[in-house]
Amino acid sequence: MPNAVFTKLQDARKTGRKLFALLIDPDHLRLQYLDQTVALLNRTPVDLVMVGGSLLLDERLEECLSYLRARIELPILLFPGSALQITSKADAILLLSLISGRNPELLIGQHVTAAPYLRSSGLEIISTGYMLIDGGRPTTASYVSHTLPIPANKPDIAICTAMAGEMLGLRCLYLDAGSGAHQPVSPEMIRQVRENTQTPLIVGGGIRTGQQLHERLVAGADMVVIGHAVEEEPQRLMELSGVVDRFNAQITRKTV
Repeated sequence: MPNAVFTKLQDARKTGRKLFALLIDPDHLRLQYLDQTVALLNRTPVDLVMVGGSLLLDERLEECLSYLRARIELPILLFPGSALQITSKADAILLLSLISGRNPELLIGQHVTAAPYLRSSGLEIISTGYMLIDGGRPTTASYVSHTLPIPANKPDIAICTAMAGEMLGLRCLYLDAGSGAHQPVSPEMIRQVRENTQTPLIVGGGIRTGQQLHERLVAGADMVVIGHAVEEEPQRLMELSGVVDRFNAQITRKTV
């Protein structure tokens, strides 16, 4: 279905109902973990699965996608770290432009390389302003991208960057503290970016607890992305997705 994933994001922005995404990094793929995760995915309120990472040390992207495609019915969204991480086995792709940095390869260079394949791939393409936020420690994303993250205590920089991305026509904004961050993106930064932009807002990186997740939903994230916390302990998927489910149930009661 054309634009199915972006329609979900737009609806979340309009209605206040939140989306929950699980990020699976093929570099961290363990069959036992994937088996556990798939079993949980089929009985938890997860909206979609994202696949990708800053590095792909092994050729496991296709293997991971084939495994998931055979076992789940959720939409699968590519989260690519480079033009090499693209495949038509997914449903959609976040076409990330790293607007928080000044590396031309990740602003437009990789996109030029990928454009002919993307045009013929059949993937739903969602142009996304990707913003790295300082999470209290260096991350793979900041190292590989050769960029400095936006300081966590500088929401004004995040606001201006997000506004610029929106004015350039990017369809979504993604605030990411990076995998394994000590601190997730602050609720205050999320709130201020939300108040100054109209596009769907995705937030990820460093979210480990239900309380952290709930605070970021209240602040204005339209979709939250969880990865590292579930890699460490797959059972957290039920706890964290349940936080989003209960939040949405409250929204429903208020609108009835």
